[in-house]
Amino acid sequence: MGKFLSDFKDFALKGNVVDMAVGVIIGGAFGKIVSSLVNDIIMPVIALCTGSVNFTDLHAELRPQELDAAGEVIREAVTFNYGMFIQNVVDFIIIALSIFVALRVMMKFKKKEEEAPAAAPEPTAEEKLLTEIRDLLKEEKK
Repeated sequence: MGKFLSDFKDFALKGNVVDMAVGVIIGGAFGKIVSSLVNDIIMPVIALCTGSVNFTDLHAELRPQELDAAGEVIREAVTFNYGMFIQNVVDFIIIALSIFVALRVMMKFKKKEEEAPAAAPEPTAEEKLLTEIRDLLKEEKK
């Protein structure tokens, strides 16, 4: 059991796992923001354009609900809820587009960093001394 816990500790404390955990948390928050954008801003505009009051209520009734003589539900209606599916597709497209744009911006910054030439490193004391010796030897040969 001690080896298992030590192995798990080593795994959990690696940088990649911590980075991944942070990414999952930020991704969850980002998902909520995108869902709010879709539900509260985009879908009402689409509903206005299509004449539908509430987009998530769009459905096709496959079997109507059955009521008894007293008006109580005997069997629930079976519906094909395509409005909710369309809303989830819009969610996905916006999330995918956002991630694509973010990755593109990150890649541009990374490309600029790679293109920038690195400054030549300062020569060490030994390299300076060897350069001086080389120059002195060249002068003696002349």
